[in-house]
Amino acid sequence: MIAAEDLVALVRNYNPKTNEALIRAAYDFGRAMHDGQMRHSGEPYFSHPVAVAAILTEQQLDDATIITALLHDTIEDTRASYKDITDRFGADVADLVDGVTKLTNLQLSSSETKQAENFRKLFMAMSKDLRVILVKLADRLHNMRTIKAMRPEKQIQKARETMDIYAPLAGRMGMQWMREELEDLAFRVLNPEGRASIIRRFINLQKETGDVIHRITGDMRDELEKADIDAQVFGRAKKPYSIWRKMQDKGVGFSRLSDIYGFRVITRSEMDCYRALGVIHQRWKSVPGRFKDYVSQPKSNGYRSIHTTVSGRDGKRVEVQIRTRQMHDVAETGVAAHWSYRDGERSENPFAVDPARWIASLTEQFDAEQDHDEFLEAVKLEMYSDKVFCFTPKGDVVKLPRGATPLDYAYAIHTRIGSGCVGAKVDGIRVPLWTRLKNGQSVEIITAEGQTPQATWLDIATTGKARTAIRRALREAGRERFMRLGAELARSAFEHLGKKATDKVLEKAARTLRISGRNELLVRLGSAEITSREVVHAVYPELDDARGDEIDAQSAVIGLEPGQGFTRARCCQPLPGERIIGITQRGKGVYVHAIDCDSLAAWEDQPERWVDLRWEEGTHPAAYDVTLELTLGNDAGVLGRVCSLIGERQANISDLTFVDRKPDFFRMRMDIEFRDVEHLHSVVSALEAESDVASVHRRRDTALAVAPAAAE
Repeated sequence: MIAAEDLVALVRNYNPKTNEALIRAAYDFGRAMHDGQMRHSGEPYFSHPVAVAAILTEQQLDDATIITALLHDTIEDTRASYKDITDRFGADVADLVDGVTKLTNLQLSSSETKQAENFRKLFMAMSKDLRVILVKLADRLHNMRTIKAMRPEKQIQKARETMDIYAPLAGRMGMQWMREELEDLAFRVLNPEGRASIIRRFINLQKETGDVIHRITGDMRDELEKADIDAQVFGRAKKPYSIWRKMQDKGVGFSRLSDIYGFRVITRSEMDCYRALGVIHQRWKSVPGRFKDYVSQPKSNGYRSIHTTVSGRDGKRVEVQIRTRQMHDVAETGVAAHWSYRDGERSENPFAVDPARWIASLTEQFDAEQDHDEFLEAVKLEMYSDKVFCFTPKGDVVKLPRGATPLDYAYAIHTRIGSGCVGAKVDGIRVPLWTRLKNGQSVEIITAEGQTPQATWLDIATTGKARTAIRRALREAGRERFMRLGAELARSAFEHLGKKATDKVLEKAARTLRISGRNELLVRLGSAEITSREVVHAVYPELDDARGDEIDAQSAVIGLEPGQGFTRARCCQPLPGERIIGITQRGKGVYVHAIDCDSLAAWEDQPERWVDLRWEEGTHPAAYDVTLELTLGNDAGVLGRVCSLIGERQANISDLTFVDRKPDFFRMRMDIEFRDVEHLHSVVSALEAESDVASVHRRRDTALAVAPAAAE
């Protein structure tokens, strides 16, 4: 079972501002309430809520959702009441726990006669807060992962319910990875022989044909490189359940099934999606009737991608999906993106369709007198249909390129209308600004005083006029944004010393630093041209010097014996601000590990070597190296921009190693020196925001740990 501190560490990885005390309190309360209860597997029951919470941390969800996961069975299965939860954790968490309890008590059946009523109750229960269904889906996923502990008849009941209700619901929410895993886990229970047969045939096919995926991805990369298209290509065999379903739908055997391999092309822009499509159709023959453009006409859950099927080298068909990185993120995370956090701030994806609108449209049909068959038909259309319907036009049509949005329409009318746009109505219905317009639709632009263009609009707008106007407005607004950021940085820095960043104080700092005035000082502070430390020192040099001394790196750890030295473990590279533990090693002092370091498992049978440690409070020097693994686009100036981003945040690159070089990207490892974990998160956030950085991860490698035998 995951320990409380380990769970907090998982949350802290994406949300350093998390309320750690509240999560620990929820952990302790849930464990106490479930004390003595056991699962079918013989494990303590509380291991299940903790595992559900861990699944939700993978989606980077907020504190309330994580706490709800820890408590989601307390009202139903323990003596805890709604009032107890409210008093301890607030009404928001109590309502979420109550919502999950109601979902659990629905006892959803997958029988056709009850399915309509099941869906009716399900949507009513989740309509108040969609986080309820996120917890319920994670709850079902963990139960399916551990389903072997249940009785055979119970396994079949849960698997059928999962296949008929929860897997389609996860797909409708845009959580593609969860839908596929739920289907595969259910298929393993419902038809183990069929699943095993498909896996065996895959193995035999690979022996006969070799690594088809490697060959085709190589060919695609070569063709895209010739056309100067920057893209990544990934291939995989389709899931066993997906193949089995195709065999059933088409009434054919495995040997006659052609498109069992799927490939994804991830491009840098929407235009490159269509260029890549042209390259692939030039190189391979397209299969008639197998082309779908969900970029210009996205699915109702926000899914965007171009689908095509082509004939490969040996005549076998392969399915190709082409999309941008942003489209790919929406396709994988779906509704969870609406509640995810990054570095303590809500991180909403502007391209994800709000599922609350879909649920609201369904709840309007919830008439007690409505025929169940009619209701079920309406639900299935929403749950399973890929079609997007058009409405009859009511007004004049503005000529715009294919794929244009209401934002392009607004700028086509007038730049002032575009800049003040806050929403749009299409055929009288309010729609998001990223909605792709279709022929014959009437568009009404809603404007508001004070509205200014947003940076995310560049990803929405497609016309040259709109994009040019947005860029111009953003440049002008940049100064105002830096000024606001500078004001916040100054306020925080002076408050840390017990002072206030008044206009008079800032004017004095500007004069001392020979800057033209308060506003210019804030702009430079917000744009990282000067530091908050320099501003404070300009006004209170003696106070800053007295309180701002950096902690000596040799005495940064508290809990050591007198004269005892320490070494940061290379396997986890702990930083100030993280929970740490020490392992004594003869002749080498103490090795300091992060509390969640996997290599600590090797020392579990030697508790006498463990030492409780903590970092010294205060300002640490930027002297603690951490290895980051980055995947960057292989383009001119990318590496320079990345290095500049790191330097602007006062972090030093001490080593750089290239791990892999490809025509379209390269992978590298950077050793960067940080002050503390907040400093690390600041740099990682800046790197993740850079469009040419495909991924950035903190490297942790148990192979670098000093093994117990080597420590003797």
